[in-house]
Amino acid sequence: MPAILNTTRSHLDWLESEAIFIMREVAAECARPVLLFSGGKDSCVLLRLAEKAFRPGKFPFPLMHIDTGHNFDEVIAFRDARAAELGEELIVRSVEDSIKRGSVVLRKETDSRNAAQAVTLLEAIEEFGFDACIGGARRDEEKARAKERIFSFRDEFGQWNPKAQRPELWNLYNTRVHAGENMRVFPISNWTELDVWQYIARENLALPSIYYAHKRDVVRRNGLLVPVTPLTPPQEGDQVENLTVRFRTVGDISCTCPVASEAADPLAIIAETAVTDITERGATRMDDQTSEASMERRKKEGYF
Repeated sequence: MPAILNTTRSHLDWLESEAIFIMREVAAECARPVLLFSGGKDSCVLLRLAEKAFRPGKFPFPLMHIDTGHNFDEVIAFRDARAAELGEELIVRSVEDSIKRGSVVLRKETDSRNAAQAVTLLEAIEEFGFDACIGGARRDEEKARAKERIFSFRDEFGQWNPKAQRPELWNLYNTRVHAGENMRVFPISNWTELDVWQYIARENLALPSIYYAHKRDVVRRNGLLVPVTPLTPPQEGDQVENLTVRFRTVGDISCTCPVASEAADPLAIIAETAVTDITERGATRMDDQTSEASMERRKKEGYF
């Protein structure tokens, strides 16, 4: 009797296949793409997908990180180690350099630099002539991101117009851009936070340690657990607590908060994520709490 092949595919297999197809489409259609890699969990998933899409060859694009200068040390160390392990080019451009050039102006040193990354990113796109930036944004993260296409067109000013997006029918993508224009490409746009953690568990992906439960000094402020750091010191009336926490998402120290959690491995995080009803940004980002700092406004100005 001939052997019967197992043709059953999990939802992760389908998501992986779609993302690999998108990455190969970028490599085939774009002249100078780049993969944005911060060391965060979503960009770690992108690296694994790129490995599956292009190994044993080199990636057909460099890696790039827009460094706010206010990142967690554990994440920066992991970023550098992972890029070195892969043997891929890592370009780092700093918001601090944009501040020195005068293209970014902050009211005070401790202000969040998260939104200011848009300026540094646009400067890097112009410097290297990138026509496509691959990133790990997902539709389930935030309402503005849910409006965005997988291949998101940006005009010559780096701006995004949600009312003038290109149709994406039957996985057919329009990658044509004129000089100065570019695309932002999101291969895991259709993934959820739960999908990401299930994939991390399946692929046994390494992540920065702060994604898992650890002890940290925090203060409670506006319903969030604000980490106590030199950039985010306690304010008058704050009570410092040493709690077991983990980060669901990682960004600028001045606006990223952990959540209380005992989850010390991917399977425990999967169990927590399966029952949460608050998005990771809604639960952890101070700069997403007000309309003045809305994601949609920042994206229209060039934010990733």
